[in-house]
Amino acid sequence: MAVQQVTDHNFEAETKEGLVLADLGAPWCGPCKMIAPVLDELDEEEKDLKVVKLDVDSNPETARKYDVMSIPTLLFFKDGELVDNAVGFRTKEELASIAKKHG
Repeated sequence: MAVQQVTDHNFEAETKEGLVLADLGAPWCGPCKMIAPVLDELDEEEKDLKVVKLDVDSNPETARKYDVMSIPTLLFFKDGELVDNAVGFRTKEELASIAKKHG
């Protein structure tokens, strides 16, 4: 399953069940481009983790709601509740470790 694009409209619905990693970024952002393949691998390897991506430029409501000041901002949700976050580039191992903590 590939990383799913989400919008302000469906963000809540897509993060309300199970463990979800939401990548809030933008197409022009260098670190966002660097982390994309890491998130793809994580999505493939971690069967209990769903990964979604939100473009903050096109979807400012969600970015505002979660006080996103820097991108990429990575938000971890467990059954719809924000349980952790990370800002900036992170390795696959770091992200998997955060996910396991909440899985």
